Amino acid sequence: MLYILTGDDVPDSAELRAKVRAAHLARLDALQAEGRLVLAGPIPSIDALDPGPAGFAGSLILAEFDSMSEAEAWLAEDPYMTAGVFATTRVRPFNQVFPR
Repeated sequence: MLYILTGDDVPDSAELRAKVRAAHLARLDALQAEGRLVLAGPIPSIDALDPGPAGFAGSLILAEFDSMSEAEAWLAEDPYMTAGVFATTRVRPFNQVFPR
């Protein structure tokens, strides 16, 4: 099943986010190589592709997992979580209707 994984950044997380970004992306690369990643990306703090010093408010991942508990465990081990970039996280099931 597909799951939406979201993380909300702690305030002023830009430096910490940059420090662990490579490890975070490596885990997403692994999901993609397994054919389980639908999309992923950061959520800018402002209405801009490159928010500059405003930084990011969080991240969103849409991926396939066998269960919600597996998705929650995966997110709990993500470097953005373990390093303290995320203040809060959430995992929700998702039913894709479009595109068909």
